[in-house]
Amino acid sequence: MYQLAFDIGGTFTDFVLCETNTGKVTVWKVPTTSAEPAKAVLDSLALQASSGALRAHSITATLHATTIATNAILERKGSATALVTTRGFRDILILGRQKRYDTNNLHLDKPVPLVARADILEVSERVGHDGSLIAALDEGEALAVAEMIRYRGYTSVAICFLHAYANAAHEEKMAELIAQTAPQVGVTLSSMISPKFREYERTSTTVASAYVEPLVKGYIHALERSLETLGITSPLSIMQSNGGLVSAEFAAKYPIRIVESGPAAGVLLCAEVGKEENFNHVMTFDMGGTTAKLGAIDDGVPAITPTFEVDAVGYRKGSGLPLNIMAIELLEIGAGGGSIAQTKMGLISVGPESAGAKPGPMCYRQGGTRPTITDANLVLGYLNPSYFNGGAMTLDAESAAAGIESDIARPLGLSVQQAAWGIHLVANANMERAMRIVSIERGRDPRQYAMVAFGGAGPLHASRLARAMSVPKVIVPRGAGVGSALGLLVADRKLDLGLTRVVRLDGTAYRTMDDIFGDLQSRLTAEVRRMQSDGDIVLERSASMHHVGQGYEIRVPLPLAPIGPAYEQQARAAFLEAYKREYGYNDPLAPIEVTDWHVIATIVGARVAHRLTLPAAIGSSDPVKGRRSAYFPEAGGMVLTTVLDRYSMQVGHVFAGPALVEERESTTVVLPGDTVALSANGNLVIMVGHAS
Repeated sequence: MYQLAFDIGGTFTDFVLCETNTGKVTVWKVPTTSAEPAKAVLDSLALQASSGALRAHSITATLHATTIATNAILERKGSATALVTTRGFRDILILGRQKRYDTNNLHLDKPVPLVARADILEVSERVGHDGSLIAALDEGEALAVAEMIRYRGYTSVAICFLHAYANAAHEEKMAELIAQTAPQVGVTLSSMISPKFREYERTSTTVASAYVEPLVKGYIHALERSLETLGITSPLSIMQSNGGLVSAEFAAKYPIRIVESGPAAGVLLCAEVGKEENFNHVMTFDMGGTTAKLGAIDDGVPAITPTFEVDAVGYRKGSGLPLNIMAIELLEIGAGGGSIAQTKMGLISVGPESAGAKPGPMCYRQGGTRPTITDANLVLGYLNPSYFNGGAMTLDAESAAAGIESDIARPLGLSVQQAAWGIHLVANANMERAMRIVSIERGRDPRQYAMVAFGGAGPLHASRLARAMSVPKVIVPRGAGVGSALGLLVADRKLDLGLTRVVRLDGTAYRTMDDIFGDLQSRLTAEVRRMQSDGDIVLERSASMHHVGQGYEIRVPLPLAPIGPAYEQQARAAFLEAYKREYGYNDPLAPIEVTDWHVIATIVGARVAHRLTLPAAIGSSDPVKGRRSAYFPEAGGMVLTTVLDRYSMQVGHVFAGPALVEERESTTVVLPGDTVALSANGNLVIMVGHAS
């Protein structure tokens, strides 16, 4: 029996086939078909099946990570969407928040909403913050709006009425009227997607979900049908932003939850690798063909944020589209192997524009006309032109050099080698800036962390990034080039629910707490059981609290215990402790209130694979494949560099840099002054010589 996992990235699509009983893993990758993301998957699986490498009837689970929802938002290629809101609140998305994300920039632009003002429709109704009825829904206006939606031909509609988190009756009635008038239109309710206060964030989340729903739903259903034609009938599970797997049906119903699907899977792999190598504190570095993603794992657990932003400007909070969903905390920048290099005002600029899979870098010889990071790395000697993607692709070094010479070297008066090094250096600087935000600016000391590097290009850039950040050790996991796909195999089935109910901790609040948590837990358990997974359900509770009068909250974990007067006191004590940890003091006499309530349900014992063993056993032959010239300014420039075959390395043998470690899906660069060895777990471990 086998489990199949695949991750569709911007440039490559990665596959993992895992044998359940032994943990034996087969991995491969193919170029992504950007216009039809599923095509590369189906073509590759059909080829594997025809060769006998894949037996469709033996696959018991199919796991998938995708960027389809993210790309639709970033590229503004979602469906024709309308927003129906309370009269007088038409401009919530346009106004956003008053706070400027860059105080001193007089020319900054606010995030551009996914719907134009002309597509925002108003209906008279009003519900109070406590759910009380202030003004009934005007059904005449509502019917007129429904008719306008039908006439204009919208594909999807988001409904977000004021305070619908406290009383959803008007949203539900509006949805009913639209279904009667325009049954072909998909309807998304804020009370279902994000039943929380703060109107701007709730509206943004609901609109984003409606915007991508037709695309995601059509994609998932088409993918399921296509897999069935190949004979793969096992249930399809999809990775969420929070690092948990859900059914395809749930993902299609709540598409906003899979916005950070692919990157989240990779972080799970890093957590697993960190535990293997006895590191509880890990910086994660994923560099693929289109983007680089950076994150952190503290005490063995990936950092989770209850909200995050898509398409942020310069990594600044408040500059992107806010989404009220739990997500693994990541910073994503446009620095991948396919990121395009150019000159701007006499300087080298890299990204965020990418050559993608097609035309791709110039060295792919598929029509690319602009140099990229991959072209630079090839010219610098880091990549083996005849062993790219395990020899499935041959790279053209002359085309790469010609592109760098015409676009970068000649305009700046540099040699081709200097220009290529400049591209590499600028890309590293961009990623270093992002990692400083993830680490130092968020209170993490990188000297106390190891870095786990993966993705097709991650191991190539990791050592220089680690050295710049004083990270003492870099770990390159086995199968690093398909890290996100491997991460799917170690993911749990997980769901979360949350809602807003403002409750003051006054000594009697435990009765309300019992009702709220009881309702959330029963709804969540029922939803998890529909996923048809074996294993026990483990619940986690938390609550967002603040002192009365404060504008923002601290999220505090709460015990899973019977709720009574003592439980309320436990909640109070947990908040005061968290407040002191965050701000250095607390005030036990100041009144406290809870705003948001959260429950997470995880199915334990349902993991697809607990131990990943790559099919290539630790070799007994000489790991030194040969030598080639590569650029190491630390050693004086182009130097003859040892090339190692990862699959022939043995545990305990230590190799000094400069060195290049080659495997099918990636290449690891070891700098002069660093050493590399294979751990007992099969991971490459680089000791960074100049880290302090």
